[in-house]
Amino acid sequence: MSQKQFKKTDFAENNEKQFQIEFKTNEIGEGISLIVQKLNENGEYEMLQAPVRRLNDNIFVVWDHPFDGRILFDQ
Repeated sequence: MSQKQFKKTDFAENNEKQFQIEFKTNEIGEGISLIVQKLNENGEYEMLQAPVRRLNDNIFVVWDHPFDGRILFDQ
C-alpha cells in the first residue's frame, strides 16, 4: 500500500462547518480501498471511519476537526 501524510493545516472548513482535506484521483487513485489514520498523542496511528466524498476528479476526507494523519491506498 502507498501512503500520503497530511497536517492539520492542510484542512479547510467547508459550508457545513466541517473540515475537509482534498486529494486528486491522479495522486491516490479512485480511493476504493482508502484507509484514513489519525496520529495520536503517543505518536501512533489509529484508524478512523471518516466520511469520504467525491466531486469530479477530487476526493475529500471530512472530519469535525483538523488533525495530523495519513491515508493508505492502493494505486
